[in-house]
Amino acid sequence: MNNFRQTANFIWEIADLLRGDYKQSDYGKVILPFTVLRRLDCVLSPTKQKVLDYLPRLESTKVQNVDPILNKVAKHNFHNRSKYDFELLVADADHLAANLRNYINGFSGNAREIIEYFDFDKQIDRLEKANLLYLVVKRFEEVDMHPDVMSNVEAGYLFEELIRKFSEISNETAGEHFTPREVIRLMVNLLFITDKDVLTQAGIVKTLYDPAGGTGGMLTVADEYVRELNPDSRLELFGQEINPESYAIFKADMLIKGQNASNVKYGNSFTEDGLEGHTFDYMLSNPPFGVSWKKVQKQIKKEHEDLGFAGRFGAGLPRVSDGSLLFLQHMMSKMKETEQGSRLAIVFNGSPLFTGSAGSGESEIRRWVIENDRLEAIIALPDQLFYNTGISTYIWVVDNNKRPERKGKVQLINAVGMFKKMSKSLGNKRNEISEEQIAEITRIYGDFEEGKYCKIFDNEDFGYSRITVERPERDENGEIITNRKGEPKPDSSLRDYENVPLKEDIEAYFEREVLPHVPDAWIDFDKTKVGYEVNFTRYFYEYTPLRPTSEIRKDIEELRAAMQGITEKAVN
Repeated sequence: MNNFRQTANFIWEIADLLRGDYKQSDYGKVILPFTVLRRLDCVLSPTKQKVLDYLPRLESTKVQNVDPILNKVAKHNFHNRSKYDFELLVADADHLAANLRNYINGFSGNAREIIEYFDFDKQIDRLEKANLLYLVVKRFEEVDMHPDVMSNVEAGYLFEELIRKFSEISNETAGEHFTPREVIRLMVNLLFITDKDVLTQAGIVKTLYDPAGGTGGMLTVADEYVRELNPDSRLELFGQEINPESYAIFKADMLIKGQNASNVKYGNSFTEDGLEGHTFDYMLSNPPFGVSWKKVQKQIKKEHEDLGFAGRFGAGLPRVSDGSLLFLQHMMSKMKETEQGSRLAIVFNGSPLFTGSAGSGESEIRRWVIENDRLEAIIALPDQLFYNTGISTYIWVVDNNKRPERKGKVQLINAVGMFKKMSKSLGNKRNEISEEQIAEITRIYGDFEEGKYCKIFDNEDFGYSRITVERPERDENGEIITNRKGEPKPDSSLRDYENVPLKEDIEAYFEREVLPHVPDAWIDFDKTKVGYEVNFTRYFYEYTPLRPTSEIRKDIEELRAAMQGITEKAVN
């Protein structure tokens, strides 16, 4: 069984044993950790006896941390010092639960932690009570996942296939940790397209980071892409995840693929940055949309106020109901300030484009990103593309070392119509982007030329001055009320605001757009604020002319005649 899909199907069939005792949405809680255990068991089998033989030598030493020593004996970055393996577990069915726990406890810390985050001990009890434990272990013992049969890459594909299958049958939670593969592929294309020359160099090593890693799907697809470009290159993967089960899957996937699983950290990226001080060549993320950061508000606000731009959130804080732009700032703080620089791609809903007026946290963050010439492109995606939401989404591409032709520019791509309908919906996902459409969007991005689906703007085009327009307060006789200096007092009830494009002279705009309507108005320049927003819909708006009156009248007459015929039939 040397085809990973065949193996995945075989393992998938094991889930049928759980039918009736488990909900479908809970199958993964059993099958995924068992898949991890079986793969690790197979990988360690050639050196397992050597590890057991070495154990007596360690008993006489005072070494506190034996993991590195035994890892070296095992010839992997993990090991197992329990006498059990799957074959011996099956051979002693009467004591299976106790022996299985002994086996799990025998793993080195990095592997044992994965099983613990799956909360697997509960599943052992549950399977034993349902008389399923032996059946499941026996079936997994029949799965051949030895390295001479299945490479690390194939094992990674297998694990990803299982994750996808369980995500699809668990639509209520799929969106929490599963990004559609075609969306990831598009993001990866956009991220790497300008660096193909670099990535195809012999022996190249680059780093990639995802602060909201889920189960690691984005990093997996990126790794595949780079391997396709250059089998001799190496992409070192880093990430962090807050959900325990997703973290366990993420870390297990890295361990199975032979990646350094210690690069995957658990916890909230905002308050427990597991990779503090690290910078990366590339970054990818699909953070949760519109999620409140109220629980961590105190820590984030303190970092913002105490450290400013020496911390991660110097540009500003968005409203507490949506932490999207916190993720962006967090990632940008990990960009390399080198000649090569760093690039990142992140998925947002529409809110970060325009929410917040001039001077607000959101606007100040956009202003900082754009004025520092970091925003390279925004791609509008089709709706109904994600499992847990049908709303419109956008990919932001950010680069701190733009190519010369892109400096001072922002590219907008309208890909909302580039999709095909799925034959079967998955949760809210009814649309998908085909390989041809991914290629087309990537081409439009790479060509960097204006057209029907592409607009290119100067950075300043997204900025505006929010001016405060005052009008005088008047008495009962209509006379203007003045202050001690003889200046007209503003009437707050008549106060108004205007957004003046940065490229336009404020006073010229005021004279043209305001004074003809309210001649007594003036600008309070002390209250002027600069804001930034990206009104995507306006830039790609296409006027649809109204239908001629004659056509509308004809349709009405036809409808009236049809209704009259129906009425006559009903009466007769």
